Amino acid sequence: MNLPASHGSRVTLLATLALLAMTASWGSTFFLIHDLLDRVPVLDFLAVRFAIASVAILLVSPRAVRRLSRDRLRQAVLLGALYGVAQILQTTGLAHTAASVSGFITGMYVVFTPLLAAVLLRSRIGALTWGAVLLAIIGLGVLTLGDVSSGLGLRYGEALTLVSAGMYALHIVGLGAWSSTGDALGMSIVQCIVIAVICTGAAAPGGIVLPERTGDWLSVVYMALFAGAAALLGQTWAQAHLPPTRTAIIMSMEPVFAALFAVLLGGESATSRMLLGGSLVLAAMLIVELVPRRRIEAEVPHIAV
Repeated sequence: MNLPASHGSRVTLLATLALLAMTASWGSTFFLIHDLLDRVPVLDFLAVRFAIASVAILLVSPRAVRRLSRDRLRQAVLLGALYGVAQILQTTGLAHTAASVSGFITGMYVVFTPLLAAVLLRSRIGALTWGAVLLAIIGLGVLTLGDVSSGLGLRYGEALTLVSAGMYALHIVGLGAWSSTGDALGMSIVQCIVIAVICTGAAAPGGIVLPERTGDWLSVVYMALFAGAAALLGQTWAQAHLPPTRTAIIMSMEPVFAALFAVLLGGESATSRMLLGGSLVLAAMLIVELVPRRRIEAEVPHIAV
């Protein structure tokens, strides 16, 4: 039975707003992490962050995991593993390359997502969507590559970051194919636990360093609860109603939010490069939102039901 078009439009709008809120929360963490990592190693930070997020999201509904079918459980474990390994690869790569280059390469998931969706889901990607993807990539490049003068040779750090971008894209495509409204909470819990296990396992051999300052703990708890547990739950629910390509373009707002919070709260100055790059990414979002709904339903048939 088909739902009324107005209901579908409202759900699509709510899913888009949920993704925007999630992306904003991620963008707000950049200046916090930049300060925190002066005192806490990257892997230790990730382990503590996702351990707190796992406990918090599990307390919301302990029985949600038991309601998952075996197939959904396996899919959630795989998605969590993809995301956890991508987190480690991205942060390890960042230690071996410039932050601006790392940011651009990570943003390549905007390109990888429609390519992987076309190959794995046999999605039909229209010209307007491809145009929006191109605009988003140019915007990301303007935001992150304006000060790079030494070229973009694919060295060790860049290669690790590129692999992590591909894994983030796989995570987006997987959620688009497997997530459903009824299973969103259970799948989010499983993913969060798997991410915590992977990050803790990577950090454990050298011993886990905990934050010592009260302010550092507040930052970690905020990133665990809002940019961790709540964001993962919001993404899992939203992708039950949005195709992977649209999701990737909306998520390309992350560097825009990161720049905004850096200016408002991190003491950085707004630049013409920041304004131009942000405008291009916003234009990409507007274009993809103007794609007729029938084309979006063709990309991910289950949202039309």
